[in-house]
Amino acid sequence: MQVHFFGAARTTTGSMFLLEINGQRLLLECGLFQGRRGESILRNRNFPFDPRRLDAVVLSHAHIDHCGNLPNLCRQGYEGNIYCTFATRDLASIMLEDSAHVQLDDAAFVSKQRAKQGLPPVEPLYTPTEAEMAIRQFVAFNYNRPFRVLDGVTVTFRDAGHILGSAQVVLDIRENGRAFRYLFSGDIGRGNDDILRDPEVIENVDFLQVEATYGGRVHSPRQDVDETVCKLVCDTLQQNGKVIIPAFSVGRTQQIVYTLHQLTLAGRLPRVPIFVDSPLSVNATEIYRLHPECFNDSIYRFLREKENPFGMANLTYIREVEHSKRLNDLKEPAIIISASGMAEAGRIRHHLKNNIGDPRNLILFIGYCAEHTLGAQILAGKNPVNIFGEPHPVRARIASIDAYSGHADKNELRRYVESLTGPLRKILVVHGEESQCLAFADALRSFKPASEVLVPEHGQSVSI
Repeated sequence: MQVHFFGAARTTTGSMFLLEINGQRLLLECGLFQGRRGESILRNRNFPFDPRRLDAVVLSHAHIDHCGNLPNLCRQGYEGNIYCTFATRDLASIMLEDSAHVQLDDAAFVSKQRAKQGLPPVEPLYTPTEAEMAIRQFVAFNYNRPFRVLDGVTVTFRDAGHILGSAQVVLDIRENGRAFRYLFSGDIGRGNDDILRDPEVIENVDFLQVEATYGGRVHSPRQDVDETVCKLVCDTLQQNGKVIIPAFSVGRTQQIVYTLHQLTLAGRLPRVPIFVDSPLSVNATEIYRLHPECFNDSIYRFLREKENPFGMANLTYIREVEHSKRLNDLKEPAIIISASGMAEAGRIRHHLKNNIGDPRNLILFIGYCAEHTLGAQILAGKNPVNIFGEPHPVRARIASIDAYSGHADKNELRRYVESLTGPLRKILVVHGEESQCLAFADALRSFKPASEVLVPEHGQSVSI
């Protein structure tokens, strides 16, 4: 078997791995590469293989850096099945539609710039219609249900505990008279999640391809996070201020809503108005409710015996633009949760524009902000910051919590690898910035000395 690393090799975006097995071609993931505009356009538009020659595609979960280029793959001629879990299929359907609208906006922006130079317009990477057509090729399986994808290749999805429907991909392979198990970790959750189950332990692993997003870092302790959120929010509300929370639509929004719900039920938070202002977040939360098979025992019992964990009387989900605009005139204390988590796009920018200048308010970041994003600039203390091209003084209190991360940190990744059984003859470290991958690879060599540990580079091929 040959594994070609065409994405998420010494970086975290554009996951894409081509496996050649028994003369067949299996693609693991097909994510959007995000980086400098020119490089991103080139890599996302042009595949390093012929999509028409693929025999199957397997998807671990619905984040855009893993599934975001699937409509383009199908547009360029791939007509086969795209295998994933049921929850991943449902989330991908809304994520890809949203991504398609982003592609339209990006193409319009670039075309406008090109028109000034007398150049022709560019087409979007794909359209909403093409995103919907790609979803028709999805074939879903539950966890722990082995299914044959190619001659000599059986796949089983095992829970990864990262986001709703996320899976470790277990490939049991027969090739040239030998049988072996190749495990692709996908993105691994931290365990002890408020909503999701812990990552499952996989048995009899011969070869491992593992993520290392936080392979060299340790997250803040999770046991203190609810107390921190409670204090930050209560202090702000007591000053008649507003709490503005930039949050990713899938995962973080549901996590913070659940936390605020539990704190309210416990009587630790006043029942002030809470708004989730993001159409994608609203749709994603509805999908969460449809997939209790992904929940841990605690939240599953809460859902069956008590109430909707993502809904309460003082919580309003907002889709309509006009309803969102009315929040600008809100005078009383409130909590506003809006996308995107890095404050780079979406309605959150309007809420920041209207609230970042008031010292009574709190801007609470609950996720990672990449370098150069508006969120990163605010967290770095830049003042003023540009929002919609205009400078805005930062007078609101700024706080950040990383304990809600959906990715295992270096210690949790170590525990994950140590839990696996089997010889682990070779370990391939992917999906992390180079420093994180190399740090985790060094750690692996120390506690898995019998394993050959590699950190593949972009375009590299490895024989298994």
